[in-house]
Amino acid sequence: MTDVLFTIGENPPPRLDKALARNVPERAISRSRLSRMITEGAVEVNGVVAMDQKARVVEGDEIVVHVPEAVESHMLPENIALDILHEDDDLIVVNKPAGMVVHPAPGSPSGTLVNALLAHCGDRLSGVGGLKRPGIVHRIDKDTTGLLVVAKSDMAHQGLASQFLDHTVDRLYTAICFAVPSAADPRLMGLAGTSFEAGNQLKIVTQLSRHKTDRQRQAVVLQNGKHAVTRVRVLQELSGGAAAVVECKLETGRTHQIRVHMSYAGHALLGDQTYSRRRKLAGAHTEQVAAFPRQALHAGLLGFKHPLTGKTMAFTAPLPQDMQDLITLLS
Repeated sequence: MTDVLFTIGENPPPRLDKALARNVPERAISRSRLSRMITEGAVEVNGVVAMDQKARVVEGDEIVVHVPEAVESHMLPENIALDILHEDDDLIVVNKPAGMVVHPAPGSPSGTLVNALLAHCGDRLSGVGGLKRPGIVHRIDKDTTGLLVVAKSDMAHQGLASQFLDHTVDRLYTAICFAVPSAADPRLMGLAGTSFEAGNQLKIVTQLSRHKTDRQRQAVVLQNGKHAVTRVRVLQELSGGAAAVVECKLETGRTHQIRVHMSYAGHALLGDQTYSRRRKLAGAHTEQVAAFPRQALHAGLLGFKHPLTGKTMAFTAPLPQDMQDLITLLS
């Protein structure tokens, strides 16, 4: 057990959990973990245990956070090769292949990115969340390829998480979709939440929530969902307009966001068995496209500020060979 002592600074946020997240020194602790610790009675305000996350605090309040040591994870290290683009004492940037799950879950207990990182990092792991494990700050789907940044230190985890929360991380994806998104399409112009910006860039703004009948899917909803914004720019028309290579920029990062938004707009991704509704490509190469084994989606650019040094960092990963081959086939 380690006690972290500090004083609430000037103009604190109105809630205890938010004030702690802002003022906790040096040893970074995520807001979600601080919230749990409050309800567990591990936080004192002016010598009194505070168990209400919404309790008010004022400048000068003295805080003690009783932080238990990170416990060993049940997840096991596995010697799995990683494509590492950058590594330092605080973070790693990796290029994830198709078919690799980011974090162990029911149905995927091993062979994940976390298992590989446990073997690669040894004891140099983030303890954010209370477990000794690599700090998974964001995820991409199992069959999506591309860039992920992973925190190795608690401070890096907190700093990166804040950037994702504030939508200051640059994330560009390359995808191959059915048909060509266009401002000339009257259906798109009349679809709620869609509009076109300068340069024929499609903007999709909706709320997303779990599908009512299929809990493995996400769906566009009118209310009580999570705000989601995706921008789409056409890079190349394929197969006489039957398909297109597009660049998707995430302003938010919801589960399956690009896949759901593109399907909602009528431009589902090739190979997406969950959201393409078994759609087939018109014209030639119908069978080859139908056999493409995954959603054609690649996280090709990732940019952020180093959470410790403040240095601007940007990484790119080339389009995987299977997507290159699909584009060549349809060109």
